[in-house]
Amino acid sequence: MSEPPNRADLYQRAFLQALKEHGDFRVHPERGREFVYVARELLTIPEDVERVGRKLSQNGIGNERGKDFAGMSRLILPRNSDDIPAIVRLLREPRQWPNERVPYVQPHHVTVGHGGNMHGNPGLPPKVAPPLPDPDKATTGVGRGVVVGVVDTGIARTAGADHPLWLAGAFTPKADEVDAAYAHGDVFAVEGGHGTFVAGVVRQAAPGVRFDPERALDPSGLGTEEDFVKALSSFDESVHVVNISLGCFTQDDVCPEPVRRAVAALPKNVVVVASAGNAGTTRPSWPAALPGVTAVAAVAKERDGSLIPACYSNHGHWVDACAVGNRTSTYLKGRWELPGDPTPEVYDRFAYWLGTSFAAPHVSGRIAAVMTAEGLSAVDARNKLLGGTPFFPGYGVLVG
Repeated sequence: MSEPPNRADLYQRAFLQALKEHGDFRVHPERGREFVYVARELLTIPEDVERVGRKLSQNGIGNERGKDFAGMSRLILPRNSDDIPAIVRLLREPRQWPNERVPYVQPHHVTVGHGGNMHGNPGLPPKVAPPLPDPDKATTGVGRGVVVGVVDTGIARTAGADHPLWLAGAFTPKADEVDAAYAHGDVFAVEGGHGTFVAGVVRQAAPGVRFDPERALDPSGLGTEEDFVKALSSFDESVHVVNISLGCFTQDDVCPEPVRRAVAALPKNVVVVASAGNAGTTRPSWPAALPGVTAVAAVAKERDGSLIPACYSNHGHWVDACAVGNRTSTYLKGRWELPGDPTPEVYDRFAYWLGTSFAAPHVSGRIAAVMTAEGLSAVDARNKLLGGTPFFPGYGVLVG
């Protein structure tokens, strides 16, 4: 009798298929240095773009100016120039620039939702879960007056009606901020419902917060640095905390300049919380690894209630906090149909999922809760919450 298919393997195949369907997304597969990027695009800075263009031409690589964003210059290369990492390596080589400063150049990286494979996306789809208990009426004021920006797949248009006790009145659905969620019919895309799940985790910690969702990922959990920059600059309200349950690995683990600039452009009194990623590595995931960003790893809750470091969680000196990553939260109605899986699951508004994606929003919610409980700013609430000793080396302070 053959063994049932491994859902983790099937899910990763579905994720890779979603990458292929984008057409212009590519995987750099070098072991331990993997990342995803946009084909035929190079990013540089305005003061270097002419030099980079000339050097490309000298090496027989045609190029033309594309549309700039975030103060970055974009060069578009010919269709036979898919190996962007090799071209970046060439341009970063000091011997190419005798007696000159090496210019800034990078791929246009692709971000993924952290919901543990090599790219950091969730290792498994969610599981069907029973409804959450009704929120405690005594906690409805916790977080009231605090606005949390949720940079993700968006939040489902029907979330308030589907979850009247958890999400009703928490946000105003707008067309460009709604999670499309489904690949077709009622079949979920690879990360459909991710943002709605994240929102529910925040509200479990702070039931009174409002959300300002901004969509940086499609329902497959994929987006570009350009999508991220646009999302982070599009808040409709004055946000106090920004939750980012996504990130990217980069070529040579270098900080991606568009991501850095987008975070730096936020007001200094805004706290940014970002998931560390799910590849089980110490490689920095961006934006979590940026100075000033609160990077959140995951711990796992065992059956006996004890907590241990989650094996899938990224970790390292750049991580500030950790929280439970395996949670039940608000979800949608629909079905998961992984190719090759004979037993698709049917969901009715609630799900159980694990990942640093769901540790981070708990920390965001707890910051909001401390703000209202003690009358603190977001920065002071964050600092108070993280004032303890690390739970485990590389995992930061445990936020319960």
